[in-house]
Amino acid sequence: MPMPIPPALIVVLIVVVYVISSIKILAEYERGVIFRLGKLLPAPKGPGLILVFQPLDRMVRVGLRTVVLDVPPQDVITRDNVSVKVNAVVYFRVMDARKAIVEVENYNYATSQLSQTTLRSVLGQVDLDDLLSKREHLNQELQQILDLRTDPWGVKVSAVEVKHVDLPENMQRAMAKQAEAEREKRAKIIHAAGELEASEKLASAATAMAVEPMTITLRYLQTLTEIASEKNSTIIFPLPIELVNMLPMKRS
Repeated sequence: MPMPIPPALIVVLIVVVYVISSIKILAEYERGVIFRLGKLLPAPKGPGLILVFQPLDRMVRVGLRTVVLDVPPQDVITRDNVSVKVNAVVYFRVMDARKAIVEVENYNYATSQLSQTTLRSVLGQVDLDDLLSKREHLNQELQQILDLRTDPWGVKVSAVEVKHVDLPENMQRAMAKQAEAEREKRAKIIHAAGELEASEKLASAATAMAVEPMTITLRYLQTLTEIASEKNSTIIFPLPIELVNMLPMKRS
């Protein structure tokens, strides 16, 4: 007849199996928040090998890596009553694993919802021009507000970036017309400035020529030489009386 297994050996086997099943391994970027009989232990466990004695203990894994949260497009009405769609990306990570589990039910979902409402609230208080041109300032403001709101949850928001602003088609046409008008304005100002500078130079040249009348005669001759170089048309060139008097007269 087979020998009966000693009760002590059975107990030892049960203890060994129980201990083996209680072994948990946490990665370097993970922490284990332990609830013992429903009470939170003072410090999270990990990384590495830890023991979780079920059913007395219950462990919740928390990742400490930076999470990239894509905020879906939000309908925003700016302060100057322009309706746009704006999406953003939020970078955050858990700094206190105990708070992330105890203070909020689902920190990922809570951070996502808070990001959406904050995005609509902040961007609704600025004009469209500021939304397009002051993107860096708005990113910093969004990051500060979200970081302040998520700090009680043990979550640190490190950056917020507004990715894309989708403008209505009629607004795009209006902005294109505005940009074209701005370019025409600058062109006219540059042209007027050139005319003013040219007139000032001409006035200076006229003043210099008035000092010595012979310079006007030399200028006429130079202009005549430039025109005659074309040799493709008949040129009628007026000459001043002073220049005619200076020409040698043929004696009879």
